[in-house]
Amino acid sequence: MAAKSDSEQTPRHVAIIMDGNGRWAQMRGRPRLVGHHAGAKRVKEIVRACPDLGVDYLTIFAFSTENWKRTQTEVAGLMKLFKRYIRRETQSLLDENVRVRFIGDRVKLEPALVDLMDNLELLTSTNTGINLTIALNYGGRDEVARATRRLAHDVAAGKLDPRDVTDETLPKYLDTCLLPDPDLVIRTSGEARISNFLLWQSAYAEYEFIDTLWPDFSRAEFGDVLSRFGTRERRFGAVSV
Repeated sequence: MAAKSDSEQTPRHVAIIMDGNGRWAQMRGRPRLVGHHAGAKRVKEIVRACPDLGVDYLTIFAFSTENWKRTQTEVAGLMKLFKRYIRRETQSLLDENVRVRFIGDRVKLEPALVDLMDNLELLTSTNTGINLTIALNYGGRDEVARATRRLAHDVAAGKLDPRDVTDETLPKYLDTCLLPDPDLVIRTSGEARISNFLLWQSAYAEYEFIDTLWPDFSRAEFGDVLSRFGTRERRFGAVSV
C-alpha cells in the first residue's frame, strides 16, 4: 500500500466528547461546577492548538439533550458558564480568526443565551481560520428526528420527490450540513461509548477512548492522539490494495 500523504496523516475534522469535568472536581473535593470551569479553560488551549496540529474543524460536545437530567444547580451553573464563556472569549475568537457555529436544538435554551450564540456566529461568520462547532442541547437522535421532519415537510410541500431521497439527502437537513464528517472522535475520562453524539456523521470516523479527564487533556496529549490516527488505515468498507 502506498504511503499516506501528510494530508491523510492528520484528521481534518476532530470531534471531542469532553467527559470527566465533574469527576475531576470531585477527586479534588470541589463542587462539580469547578470542574466545568476548568474544562472551559481546556477548550481554549485545544482550540489554539488546532492550527499548528493541522486540524481545520473542531466539534466539541458541550451539553447534551440528556444533560437536563442533572441537578438543577449543575444545569443552571452550566448555562451561566456558557454565557460567561461567550462574553469573555468573543474578542479572542475574533482575534484568532476562529469561525464559530452552534449545533443542537435552541428552543429549550433561554433567550439570553440564544442571543449570545446567534451574535457570536454572526461576528465570526467571515473568519477563515479553525472552524469551531459547539454542540449545545444536542443529541444525535434528536438531530436526525428534526432533520427528518424538515425533509418530510419538503416532501409534503412538493419540493422533494420521495423517490429522490437517498443517503445523501438527509445530511443536507442536519445541523452539520455545512461541515465535513468527522475523521476522528475522541472521548476523554475512560468511558467507551459515544453518548448520542454525531450518530450519522461519524459512521466512518475513527475513535479514541482515553483515560484522561477532560480538564487534564493537554495539547501534548492531543498531538499524541492525532499521531496515532496517522498510523490507521481507513478503508471505508473497501479492501487494502
